[in-house]
Amino acid sequence: MLGPSRVNARFGFVTVGYASHMPQLKVTLRDVAAHAGVHPATASRALSEATRHQVNVETARRVVAAAHELGYEPDLTARTLRTGRTATAAVLIPDLTNPLFPPIVRGIEDTLAERDFTALIANTDNDTERERKVLRAMRARNVDGFILLTAHRNDETLAALVRDQIPVVTVNRTASGPDISSVSADDNAGISAIVDHLVGLGHSRIAAIVGPRTLSTGRARYKSITAGLRRHGLTLPPERTAFAKAFSEEEGRRCMSELLAGTDATAVVAANDTLAVGCLDALRDHGLTCPKDMSVTGFNDILFMDKLTPPLTTVRIPHTQMGVESARILLDQMLGRSDATTHAVLPIQLIVRESTAAPKH
Repeated sequence: MLGPSRVNARFGFVTVGYASHMPQLKVTLRDVAAHAGVHPATASRALSEATRHQVNVETARRVVAAAHELGYEPDLTARTLRTGRTATAAVLIPDLTNPLFPPIVRGIEDTLAERDFTALIANTDNDTERERKVLRAMRARNVDGFILLTAHRNDETLAALVRDQIPVVTVNRTASGPDISSVSADDNAGISAIVDHLVGLGHSRIAAIVGPRTLSTGRARYKSITAGLRRHGLTLPPERTAFAKAFSEEEGRRCMSELLAGTDATAVVAANDTLAVGCLDALRDHGLTCPKDMSVTGFNDILFMDKLTPPLTTVRIPHTQMGVESARILLDQMLGRSDATTHAVLPIQLIVRESTAAPKH
């Protein structure tokens, strides 16, 4: 028995049989244009964020509504051939398990999506060779630009992107060279606020666990600690300084144990929150408590820092906004709206919790 008949409105004939088993015809740009009563070129401009401003507002609204009504999906291959762009941006992250990065990536993805761009996300595990391979793979896919949360101070791969005039923005790290746009939090203001807070509590013997000096965040925060102490007439001698090989809990634990073996410090400034968590682990290993025996501070205010025992005093950075700003800068470059180098430095906030208190002696 034959199934119900159906009129094919696009081609004007009747099909007979089981309609649910018939192949669905792909809706084209011409279909959308015809439905909206405009030329296909007008429909194309109206459906692109980059060119929508060239179309009358009411016409653009009608075209977009027609596309939604018909279930139109753009032909990305055709668009790439037509515009020379893939509408994709590569986002490289050093450690996908680090809670610092997801809200930054969310800001990037949401902002790119507003302009019909897609983020291709890759994790490098802080491995330089893996990063090079990922960069090569992304370039082979003809991504339109890069957002790097992985930059080192002297980064040859990053320099190659700039030489080849590929749009690139670094986030939370900066690289040597004036031609690379960046978005970061105000590290100097954050570290200065921490030092002022500890000195205000009465600490004069303050130690530091510094991040890797091959990274801009490690170097910048180390310089800010020494400068902040100097403002108060204090110093950071070698016996109160430990250099972490990575921004990790394990390195924080190792460095804190190293400091406890040879320092009289009453407080420690950790260069980020994961290092600070390692500090708390090391204090427990040695039968000490925070803040009674040692005040501890972090930086970034990543997820759950208020749930630690004790809750961590730290610096809050605008994670999501950093992602938003980096995507905006990259979009301006990719769409040819700006070729200026931008260095956005976003404000911070000191969050005082229970991991800091006056020294006991």
